[in-house]
Amino acid sequence: MEIRTDDLSGPEIRALLKSHLADAYNNSPPDSVFALDISALQGPDITFWSIWESGALLGCGALKQHSKTHGEVKSMRTDDTALGRGVGSQMMAHIIQNAKARGMTRLSLETGENAPYAPARALYKKFGFNICGPFADYKESAFSVFMALDL
Repeated sequence: MEIRTDDLSGPEIRALLKSHLADAYNNSPPDSVFALDISALQGPDITFWSIWESGALLGCGALKQHSKTHGEVKSMRTDDTALGRGVGSQMMAHIIQNAKARGMTRLSLETGENAPYAPARALYKKFGFNICGPFADYKESAFSVFMALDL
């Protein structure tokens, strides 16, 4: 598997992100969806990566920099055809490594509270993320789980 910095211009990544947003809106109330669209993911404070194998897109993830020491994991997604192959784990390890290399001391994330997000929460726990309160501009919500990892 190869992880690449991605400019979000390719049709494969656009289709994966479209699916990511659709699932977010299918699994959460509209005011509790914090997944970013393509234009937001192209912001100067976000680095976006995709993961590939033999020309096939397997997944993606992003790191949003809130400050010199605080980052946020965004847009973690594995293509349905690649589930169970360790794509999410490889991407999470890559994001953590990049955050550390930038001097960040804390990574945070927001994910869903309900059953469709259980695999994501399990992945984050596997990497040492713990439940925390809201951060940045987030507000407490019955549909959100906030997690953080001290690096």
